[in-house]
Amino acid sequence: RSQGSQAAWGLSKIVILAVVAVLSVLALAGIIFAPWVVHNLIAPGFDSERTALTISLTRIMLLATVVFGASNVVGSVLQAEQKFTAFAVAPILYNIGIIVGLYTIVPFFGNRGLAWGVVLGSLLHLLIQLPALRRIPRIGPLPISLQLPLRTVLRLLGPRTIGLAAGQVEQVMMAGFISQLSVGSMAAFALASNLQSFPTNVFGVSLAVAAFPLLSRAWSESDPASFIHHFSSTVRRTIYYVLPLAVLFLVLRAQIVRVVLGAGAFDWGDTIRTSQVLGFLSLAMLADSIIPTVARAFYAIGDTKTPTLAALVAMVVNLLLLLSLVRFGLTGIGIAYVTSRLLNLGLLSARLGKKLGTVGAGHIVEGSRVMLTAALTAGAVAYLTLRVVAPFVDMHTFLGVAFQGIVAGCLGVSAYLSFTYVNGLSEARELRQYLHDLFVQAKLLLRLA
Repeated sequence: RSQGSQAAWGLSKIVILAVVAVLSVLALAGIIFAPWVVHNLIAPGFDSERTALTISLTRIMLLATVVFGASNVVGSVLQAEQKFTAFAVAPILYNIGIIVGLYTIVPFFGNRGLAWGVVLGSLLHLLIQLPALRRIPRIGPLPISLQLPLRTVLRLLGPRTIGLAAGQVEQVMMAGFISQLSVGSMAAFALASNLQSFPTNVFGVSLAVAAFPLLSRAWSESDPASFIHHFSSTVRRTIYYVLPLAVLFLVLRAQIVRVVLGAGAFDWGDTIRTSQVLGFLSLAMLADSIIPTVARAFYAIGDTKTPTLAALVAMVVNLLLLLSLVRFGLTGIGIAYVTSRLLNLGLLSARLGKKLGTVGAGHIVEGSRVMLTAALTAGAVAYLTLRVVAPFVDMHTFLGVAFQGIVAGCLGVSAYLSFTYVNGLSEARELRQYLHDLFVQAKLLLRLA
């Protein structure tokens, strides 16, 4: 930015080309060595038929990694410009691509159609953001003025790449352990992870993404007070939205799983197994939601090594716990995962506080006390509602379980919002003002229509 917008856009285009080139080579290597990786690392417990299918799916989906590489760089450019609309719509189109693959490609190619749906989704993820590239100038030879920023990007990229790789290795490692458990364990953990990741992505990742440009600007302008304000405010907002959901997910885990997934061949046994995993993962939901903000605080100050080291330490601890707890089945897997997430957050928070001197902990703790009390109250209300409603509905039907869960969830959320608003939390008043403005805008649109 110090060299002008044109230089910044030029550097972005170089990074996109470099990412695509590197990922293409890695994807090709992955396609070639997929049989060995699947058999020895990803799913050593699978039989020959499932192993062959996993190899095929892996090879197809590796194509999406190249597209996602370019799309994520474009998304980073949009975030730097604080233009979040296309970036926010991109994941929706990605899911639409998967759904299209499910209904239009699977009938012709079977299960492999799902993988091609992922590839289609990745293309849509990129295409919706491509208009942002129109402002990038044509690049000839790399000017000397861009060499230093490019070196800086490469220097920061190394640890960040290792950190991301560690995350993928950890997932593969956990999949390897789970594949050796009873049939259905892999599906139960994957489905529970998807449910748990929804609040994390909607609130944790979204708030972190929105805060990153503000954190970067505050640090580049040598304004630590503004940096700490944006950081602590983002963490508080994350806690405000995610903590009650973590409690409600824990209390309503069986109802959530049954309503969202309980159809077709997904029986009560699958529901119990998946809800058991979701209960453990709910305990890590808050940590998983705060980590993106803390990690981006490090990135904003030019430190990509600390998040990587914390991720590596957490991965090693996770591995050691898996080795000792895997005999307890999915319960052991869940305990290992929760412990590693909490450790990761603890390490990052302690190091950031040491680097900055303060992270606004007083501001965070002040609101968190009220939020915790409100979340526990919401959980108690939801639990009592489950007990009260159960005798009046048929708990052996989908509608009965859905009605019970929806009523309990709505009353729990209402209790949380009321408690935090009455106690004067700024986040509650911000939410009320936002909903009021949204309602007014909707009324105006209806009148114009």
